[in-house]
Formats: sequence, C-alpha cells, structure tokens
Amino acid sequence: MTNSLKAAIGELSAAERHIGIVDDPQKYRAVDQAHSLPRNRKGGLPLDEARQALASHYTRLNNLDKARLVDDEKKVIDARKTAVFEAVKLYTARQAKTLGVDLAQGKKRGNRL
Repeated sequence: MTNSLKAAIGELSAAERHIGIVDDPQKYRAVDQAHSLPRNRKGGLPLDEARQALASHYTRLNNLDKARLVDDEKKVIDARKTAVFEAVKLYTARQAKTLGVDLAQGKKRGNRL
C-alpha cells in the first residue's frame, strides 16, 4: 500500500501545480494546445495532469476493499471520494473559465465531464 500512497501524493502534487497554471490564460493556452487530440479531451476541455491525477485518485479510493473496512473507515473513504469529485467539478469550471468554454452547452449535448 506504500507504493499506492506515494503515487497518490505525487499525482495530487501535480494537480496542485496545475492550479497555478489553469488560472493564467497565456500559460494554460499551451496546455490546451498540447491536449488537442479527442482522446486527450473530455467535455471540450483538456484532460491535463490535474484531471488525470484526480481521476486516478478517485479510482484508487473506489478500489479499496471496503469489505475489510469498518463503518467509520467506509465513511471516511466515501467523504474523500465526494471531496475528489467536487475538486474535479471545481477544476473543470476553472478550465472552462480560462478557455472560454460554456459547460452548459456540453451538458445540453449529453457530454459528461
């Protein structure tokens, strides 16, 4: 489990670095251009390191063997999953604001973020 925790810390550090980049339109334009292929985008926004890291962390939390956890531990995991899900929503809103993408348009077309 140590390696998993080290990976999670590294990934969340990458997400933290991107917070400073996503709010700067000039810097983030380069990230947007680097993620131009459809497989590197979701909802019209780049799947940059921050979104990948948050998705990976959410999956890691989801994959915990909850059968061996007590109820209090399960509640903590569920709270962490909720927090990561909210972090993704907030981060994609920042991306959209910086890139001038209307997230409501994507939802009308049925795209999921």
